[in-house]
Amino acid sequence: QVQLVESGGGLVQPGGSLRLSCAVSGRHVSIGAMGWYRQGPGLQRVLVASILSGGTTHYGDSVRGRFTISRDNAINTVYLQMDSLKPEDTAVYYCHSDIYTGGDYRAYWGQGTQVTVFS
Repeated sequence: QVQLVESGGGLVQPGGSLRLSCAVSGRHVSIGAMGWYRQGPGLQRVLVASILSGGTTHYGDSVRGRFTISRDNAINTVYLQMDSLKPEDTAVYYCHSDIYTGGDYRAYWGQGTQVTVFS
């Protein structure tokens, strides 16, 4: 059973930094795109950043220049370095990945990790 296990959320003051990690566990053939989404209170889940297996990245407009996504294919892990955090970054952050286990790529989600930015 494939699982995405997240870590690294927490409380931070504005201007601070946090680093999220998400590791893929379980049997699989290959991992395609990986990324992070977030869902603030009363809001829809939106894309924060994504990265393809070859390293190409994409960022949402609100985080470009402040957040950095990266991945280590050797250990099936994706990271999100969050700098210059703002109160509006407060949300539950979800890891996402397209994973091939045989047959077709499927979308998998992590359980979510809370990030709270407060004064």
